Amino acid sequence: MDGKDASAWPEIDKAEKENRRELVLQGANTDQRIQSNGGLISKLYSLTLLNYLEISQCPSLTEVSENIGNLVHLQSLILCRNKIASFPKSIGNLKSLKVFDVSVNELQNIPEEVSQLSELNTLNVSCNSITSLPAGLSQCTKLSNINVSKNGLTSLPDDLFSDKLELLSTIVASENAIEELSADVSNLSALKVLDLSGNKLSELPFELADCSKLKEINFKGNKLKDKRLEKMVNGCQTKSVLDYLRVGGRGRGKGKAQVEAGGEKGDAGGGVARNTPKKKGGGKGKRQQQQEEDEELNKMVLRVLHISDSPTAVTVKVAAEVKDVRPYIVCCVVRGMALNPGNALKRFLMAQTKLHDDICGKRTTATIATHDVQLVKSPLLYDARTPQTLKIVPLGRKEMNAVDLLKHLQQEADEQRKQKKRQNVSGLHKYLQLLDGKSHYPCLVDMEGHVISFPPITNSEKTKIKKSTKELLLEVTSSSSLQTCKDVMDALIMKMAELNKLTFEHKEADGSDGEAAESEPAPAEGEGPSTGPELVIQQVRITDMDGNLKVVYPSKTDLTAESSIVTVVR
Repeated sequence: MDGKDASAWPEIDKAEKENRRELVLQGANTDQRIQSNGGLISKLYSLTLLNYLEISQCPSLTEVSENIGNLVHLQSLILCRNKIASFPKSIGNLKSLKVFDVSVNELQNIPEEVSQLSELNTLNVSCNSITSLPAGLSQCTKLSNINVSKNGLTSLPDDLFSDKLELLSTIVASENAIEELSADVSNLSALKVLDLSGNKLSELPFELADCSKLKEINFKGNKLKDKRLEKMVNGCQTKSVLDYLRVGGRGRGKGKAQVEAGGEKGDAGGGVARNTPKKKGGGKGKRQQQQEEDEELNKMVLRVLHISDSPTAVTVKVAAEVKDVRPYIVCCVVRGMALNPGNALKRFLMAQTKLHDDICGKRTTATIATHDVQLVKSPLLYDARTPQTLKIVPLGRKEMNAVDLLKHLQQEADEQRKQKKRQNVSGLHKYLQLLDGKSHYPCLVDMEGHVISFPPITNSEKTKIKKSTKELLLEVTSSSSLQTCKDVMDALIMKMAELNKLTFEHKEADGSDGEAAESEPAPAEGEGPSTGPELVIQQVRITDMDGNLKVVYPSKTDLTAESSIVTVVR
């Protein structure tokens, strides 16, 4: 149904009057109008000049009118975090559409007319109840990114692996029930990211190794028949997995050698390495070689230290005021993270951004902050303050209160829209709406009263991490649950371990003096020097204002996921 009260939609009136190209309707205010009016107002579908339309975070939005097909100039259609149950076939009329995002709804299928969108670049239908994808996606020859995670798919359509999709670089299909990955995946010449974690795969095709640009794979949570391969994928070791598949799976490095030695049969558990040069050490016994490979997989050590009694140890107290704002926080201190060599710091910051986009739900579920411990003056207070009284030195900016900061960011966002002639913006600007309607904002304050973190917007320049940072304070806050904080922190630390291992293996040039990055991370208390890329995690205690324990991280139940690149020592 279409809403009948035109006066209740000033944004639409303004867009019509000013011939605007962009329109955003989101949040509780919009949702209330949709509920009161019985749907979206019909005038919306007459704004034929729109090239960007976003309607999000509106649980009362359960359907979209066929008239959506009137908006023939749309390039981006964002309808995420609603409760849309079906989508009209008129989607096929939007021939200019490049971005189609209907994530976090209640869709059970996607109309086949989506395949008529020849300009489509990004398709995001994650977090729905979709059991199959439409046929004909190979006709979307400009498709670059597709996200179908958290649905009910049992397979991916064959034409998704068509060689016509020369630009398809990212496929995210995690948390479905997919049973097989087609060998035709090798047709995707531009594929860089492939995520099929949390599915029902039992095997991986050897042809995956023919994807020459593949840089990131994730098959965690699949029960593979080849247990050695399963151990590798649970560690997300892309290069190791592809090398393993390239030589035929189990028996790698031995099959060719055995044939040369006397034509013995390969390992019964998998294919024999074909046309593969003899691996150094190929004459070793099977058990010895497997032990060496297992040791290589597990050489990354993550050591957990209990709460320190040192007077300089970081502690955090939580004020009662945060209860109704953003009540949950966990922290820990990490030593041994090599940020100086090469692009190590850049990779870490990019990984943090990716976690914000994925597991943190674009900061709606949780927010990560990182600080240089040497610049943190403990004890810390997790507090809630009014926008006028919350003052911070934001990253790369001068000190200002939260009112001025958000006003400044909004002005920057408006300027970005004008320059780029579109609605979507980058950086901190895309998180401004998360604070809409809040009378108090959460913040982490040091012993001198300086705000060092203002989630979900920014950290302080005062505690900013640099290449020279030796110890990091990690902070995760959430309005959802304490377990959400812990899950995000687990994911962050495991990613740090993976990145640290990568840095040490590549021995990148040091950012300060040009020498190889071979300096040893800080050893654990009471230990000698570390012999590998060891990370040391120091517990941080979170208490209430009276000193009663609320949470300590990591506890015995944290960091328990099995990983082939990390061994947790407690």
